[in-house]
Amino acid sequence: MNGIDFPEKLQCLFQPARYKVFYGGRGGAKSWGIARALVLIAASSKKSIVCAREVQNTMRDSVHKLLKIQIEAMGLSQFFKITDNSIKSSTGSEFVFKGLKVDGAQGLKSTAAIDICWVEEAQNVSEESWATLIPTVREDGSEIWISFNPNEETDPTYQRFVVKPPPDAAVVEINYDDNPWFPDVLRREMEHCRNADFDAYMHIWRGKPRKISAAAIFADKVLVEAFRDDLWEQAERLFYGADFGFSTDPSTLIRFFVLGNNLYISHEAYGVGVELDDMPAFYDAVPGSRQWPIGADCARPETISYLARQGFRIHSAEKWPGSVEDGITHIRRFEKIIIHERCKHMIDEASLYSYKVDAKTNQVLPLVVDKHNHCWDAIRYGLDGYIQRAGEDKVWEKLAKW
Repeated sequence: MNGIDFPEKLQCLFQPARYKVFYGGRGGAKSWGIARALVLIAASSKKSIVCAREVQNTMRDSVHKLLKIQIEAMGLSQFFKITDNSIKSSTGSEFVFKGLKVDGAQGLKSTAAIDICWVEEAQNVSEESWATLIPTVREDGSEIWISFNPNEETDPTYQRFVVKPPPDAAVVEINYDDNPWFPDVLRREMEHCRNADFDAYMHIWRGKPRKISAAAIFADKVLVEAFRDDLWEQAERLFYGADFGFSTDPSTLIRFFVLGNNLYISHEAYGVGVELDDMPAFYDAVPGSRQWPIGADCARPETISYLARQGFRIHSAEKWPGSVEDGITHIRRFEKIIIHERCKHMIDEASLYSYKVDAKTNQVLPLVVDKHNHCWDAIRYGLDGYIQRAGEDKVWEKLAKW
């Protein structure tokens, strides 16, 4: 587009194709570019545009804010009417925001004839949702735009649009090195990941799908969903857990709750090189962190003391020989571990945290690899007082027989 900056790999957004598929790692400007292209299209012609994702409970879960930012950045505010729930242009274009899982076919059918449907965070879209959506977008010349960071290679979206793409599909892999505006703060995080763990770098930053490994400790338990922020109110309480790092390992704060026999992980703070003076603001990014108890790594009593003086209800979580394994046993007793899709690092660790594998025989060994565990360690510390030592659950049974 003349006078408007776009990464080269996103130029095909302005060429006709039934499917436009953009996948890859973080920092590639996929969502940024798509939002900008849609704003330009809506400003110059009349289009009905649906912005969809698998689960959308509130407008905060949608791309509404990103579209608004692009409208303002390009100086096009006078051509758009923006409300909390809708965006309309002076040409008659309208943006509608939908959740595929909740709204389904009937919700989409209630929308005016769809010209463009942008499916964002498409790695979470189920095969059932695709089967419902695709025939609903049926106007002549209508298009389905898809953006996602791959999770597993067996996921429906990756299989349907990358492994076996349909006819008339423009499929583009786009990563951080395709983004001329890749910010320095993300570059530092990327370089740290590349130096510390190349496999994680290839998945997170190069967009290579993970293979489901039998050695992954929690992968078979995990679901990723955009559940409601007020869902925790149905639980008895909130839990907060903190792990400490600095130059190499990250500091983390995880908020979670238990509902039925499921563990819900709702918020995360994750950062490398967080200075002690910055820790209060770092924790404040997680809602409610000053109101609820925080179980923390007992190896850093001076940090715990400082944070307590800053108004946090933080305490040292107990450790013992075998506490890591006992914590894993406790967490694996949950039927499902449901991670909110905004918790990107938690999602990464869910498939990367693993047992050791014998290099010669490929056998999974009963040894936990001390990597990709900083969010999971925080979960264990947050469950301080709930996790039993191995054999401890048999003590009262034995005493009853005396």
